[in-house]
This record gives sequence, structure tokens and C-alpha cells, in this order.
Amino acid sequence: MKISPQKWFADAIRNTLNHLYTGIDDSAIVIQETRKDVEGDFTLVCFGLTRYSQKNPAQTAEEIGKSFCERYQDAKGFSVINGFLNITLHFSYWCSFLESYNPNLDQSNKTGGSLVIEYSSPNTNKPLHLGHIRNILLGFSLSRIAEAAGKRVVKVNLVNDRGIHICKSMVAWQKFGNGETPLETGLKGDHLVGKYYVLFDKHLQTQTAPILEKILSSDFSDLSHEAALKAQTLVDKLGTADAEKEEEIKGELKRIASNACPIMVEAQEMLRQWEAGNAEVISLWRIMNQWVYTGFDETYSRLGVDFDRTYYESDTYLLGKTLVDQGEHSGALYRKNDGSVWIDLSEFGLDHKLLLRSDGTSVYMTQDLGTALLRHQDYSADNYVYVVGNEQDYHFKVLRETLLKMGYQWANGLYHLSYGMVDLPSGKMKSREGTVVDADDLMDEVIAEAKVKSQELGKENEDLPETRYHQIGMAALKYFILKVDPKKRMVFNPSESIDINGNTGPFIQYTYARIQSVLRKSLANNVSLTDISIESEPTHILLIRTLERYHATVSDAAKSYNPSLIANYAFELAKLFNQFYHDFSILKEPDVLKMNLRLIIAQKTAETLKHAMFLLGIEMPERM
Repeated sequence: MKISPQKWFADAIRNTLNHLYTGIDDSAIVIQETRKDVEGDFTLVCFGLTRYSQKNPAQTAEEIGKSFCERYQDAKGFSVINGFLNITLHFSYWCSFLESYNPNLDQSNKTGGSLVIEYSSPNTNKPLHLGHIRNILLGFSLSRIAEAAGKRVVKVNLVNDRGIHICKSMVAWQKFGNGETPLETGLKGDHLVGKYYVLFDKHLQTQTAPILEKILSSDFSDLSHEAALKAQTLVDKLGTADAEKEEEIKGELKRIASNACPIMVEAQEMLRQWEAGNAEVISLWRIMNQWVYTGFDETYSRLGVDFDRTYYESDTYLLGKTLVDQGEHSGALYRKNDGSVWIDLSEFGLDHKLLLRSDGTSVYMTQDLGTALLRHQDYSADNYVYVVGNEQDYHFKVLRETLLKMGYQWANGLYHLSYGMVDLPSGKMKSREGTVVDADDLMDEVIAEAKVKSQELGKENEDLPETRYHQIGMAALKYFILKVDPKKRMVFNPSESIDINGNTGPFIQYTYARIQSVLRKSLANNVSLTDISIESEPTHILLIRTLERYHATVSDAAKSYNPSLIANYAFELAKLFNQFYHDFSILKEPDVLKMNLRLIIAQKTAETLKHAMFLLGIEMPERM
């Protein structure tokens, strides 16, 4: 069968309507999958067609149903419920579809356009954590889904390898590290650097407290003249502020106090020295970053993800500065008296945005402008997807509108895949306080949990148990995260993710392994999988119709940038097959034709589950 049943039905209905009526507008043809509690395969909504038939909806549906069944021998019959026409096709039609069905779409021509997807985007001051995992899994899965839907995809990683946060780890290592290295400590490089990021914050908090106390008592002696004036204004407002405003003012005063701390002053000076090209600072920066890159590569390998290209902000921020300079000269940007450069985006419902500090150092937006331009120069893609948490929604609106205001029309193709944060049952994670869930530790935990669960169920594999435990554990982690709509905030619970009887990756893996066991036995008995021209039970039809929906699901997931559509489809298919397996014998079925039918349904189900889970980055073990 060269086209899907849904496409065939749509074409057949359109031909039928054109035979009956004239001037049919395609927008009036509304086709749905028939409700599960109603007999039928496809449903035509006839309310919008009454202007052509000049009859009421029920009469219109009756007229179309009769004509359709007369014109197409694959139609078994129809029913009308109010203005809904439900068409049932002969089972032989579905058998013909099943024989030709392949979950892999032929995308050899890649006609769906080009797409650059940026994901991971870590900072080189700490290891990857649970929040990064959601980001990475979303980006990697979307790249596979987009490729399956016919797009040419480039997977990119933008490493935030410069800035004040990087200098914090460097300063702390200089002051407290005694020259220790990953090799000497046995720590992964990203863990070692992250240790000093946390240590910096602890010292910063200790130094901030007494300065803040002095500020609140109107002693501004630790502050610069400019900071003292700002602090004085804020302190004066405290007396008349309500509780909410008071909290906001105290937060701003704490930031002023933090910036005046000796350890923060050192980090700020290190950033200036880095941008000035100080050889000693650059040397330390390269050494510590390399420690982190080595650690990141180990984590990416365990997660089973990769990239086609890695960009570094240290290579793009200067291009961003050039863009800012050009924007100022063109009049798109403006410079304040203190030398800082801004853009006014109030016409787009946004605000004035800083693009270059008064001391000439860049901000995140500066380097994102440079990266966006360099990426477009490299790939000239139709669309650029940024997989970044929803706390950056405003940032990406500013990025897009800034580029457009500066004359770069390709910025219309920028899309921010804004996803919700990941919490633990115990609450929110905080990097600076060292309360995040490290990605490596989390992977260790889910793999260990997989081993415990498997042994409890008595399903030990003598051949490659550690490999299998890794497959099950990673399926638990990836599926649990990807089954949730990206826009939703979520709570990750490791013990729930590994449940072999729930809506989990291991449940789908188990279903696949069960089918493989059946197919191995059928091949051992030399059973043919060819002749399936028989009538069937409703469950058989339901499974085949669910398989028929797979290609549309992949297409929808690609268009909406939503891997959860694939994940939940896979769970639905696995659940349906397990009910089918419970209700019907396969290899013990005495009727050879029925057995063959059930075997090919099982085979196509397994192929589809494997393909769907591949799109999620999940491996499927042949045995469990």
C-alpha cells in the first residue's frame, strides 16, 4: 500500500464529495478517527457540508455514506450519529496495509527543510545535573524526530566557557586549591571545578553578611561612590515599603553587598584580565576548561548523545561586540553616558536591554547575538531551535527582536523550545549551594535500581547483565523525562521511573522483549508470516489502526517539538499489545491463518516500538 489509510480515506472522501456536490472547499472536509465506543474506522464531520448538500447534517451524512460505499469496495459499511458519518473498512483492507507497513519513513530526499537544534549549553564551572539532562534528552530526541520527519538536522552545543561564573571557579581554585588536579584527586574534572564554584559561593556569602549589615545601618564605607548612592536610595525606601517590596529591596541590597566583597572583586578583575588577554589568566582558564570538557564527554557518552558541532562563547562574544558596534552606528542601538550600549524594544512590548557594559565587557546577549550570526553563516538553515529552560523566555524574545531590528530577517526562524524545570521529590535544586542532583550520580542510581528490580523479579541475564542494566536504567531515566510535555514543570522520581508495570521505559522494553521471544520461537518452528486474509477480532483492528497512526504521530511531534507525543504513543501501543497478548493465544493458536495474523501484528508492533524508542534515544534489549 503506497499511501496511508488515512490519506487514502481523505482522498476517497474528497472524490465522493466532488461527485455529489460542486465547489467543495477543502477546509469544510473534517476527518477524525472514530471514537473507540463507536463502530467504524474513520469519521467525517458533516455539519460544514450542509451548505453544499442543502440538507440537514444527518441527511447529508447518510447521502455521503451511501455514495462512498457504492464507489469503494473496501468500504464495509457506515453509520450516522447526528451529523457524524462513521465509515468501516473491510478487514482485508487493513491486512493489506499491515503487510506493507513499515515504521521507518523513506526520507532519502530530506525534503522537510533544514533545522539547527542547540541543546546542552553547559557552563564550564560545574558538572552536568538533572536540569541539563532534561535539556539534553529533549534536544537529542528532537533531532532524531525531525530527521525521521524528513528534515536535514544539525545538532549543536554552545559551551558557556567564559564570563564571571567561570572566573568564580578559577579564583576559588587559585586561593584554596593548592594546585590539585583531577588525576591527583580521582575526581572527574567537571566535578573538581564544580567543587570550587560551590566553595566560592560559600566564601562570598560569608563576606556578604557583614557588608550587608553595615549597608542596612546606613554605613556605605565598603562601597564605591556609585554603589553607595544606589544603596542609599534603596535603604531610604525600606521604611515605606510593603512586605513584598521590602523583600525585593533587600535582595537588591544583597547583590550590591556581594559585588563589594573582596572575593567578588577578584573575580571581576579576573574577567577583565581574561578579556584583555592576560597570558596567565588565559592559561589557567584553558587548563580548568579542559578538565571540564573531559568530564562532559564521559557524561555525554553514558547518556548516548552526541553533537555535530560545538560552539564556544569565547569564540563568539567578539563577533557579538562587532554586531553591537554596527548596531550603534546604524541607529538601532544607543549608548548611555556611562558608555554602556542598549537597545530599546518597547515597541515590541519588551524593555530596554543592556548589550554591552560600561567597562566594555559583554553580557550573555552580546555573545548570543554573535553565536546566532555565526551559526547562520555556517548553515543558512530554515529554522534554529534553542532548547533552553523557561526562565529564559524573555531573553530569547529579546534576542529575536534585536536581530530583526538590526536587519537580520532570518531571525524569524528562531524558535525557543521553552521547557519547565525539573524538581526532585525533596524540592528545587540550587547549583551554587551544591544541592543539585549530579547527572553522573543520577545515572548510577537508576542503573543500580534497574539491577535491584531485575534481580527481585528473577530476570537475571547471565550473558551481559551490566550492559542490560545500563539499557534498562537509561530507558527509565530518558522515558520518565521525555513522556512529560516539555512546557510542563516536572518532578523526577527515580524509583517510579523503573517500575516495570507502569508508564515507564522498562515496561515498553519488556513488551518488546516479550514479542521478540515469541518471534524467536515462531522462527524456530518455521512458521510462515505471509497469508493473513481472514476476518478478525476488534482488538486486532484496534492494534492495526494504532500502528497506522504512528507516522502521523512522528509528524506531529516534529511540528510541535514535542517528544512526549512519541513516548505516550509507545506506551499506548505497548499497553494495547499486552492486552492482546493476554486475550489471544499466538503460537498455540490451532488455526494457522489466525496464528500468522497475530505473529505479523506482533512483529510490526515490535518494529514500531523499537523505532519510537530509538527516536527517544532509548535502546531496546532483545531479552529481559
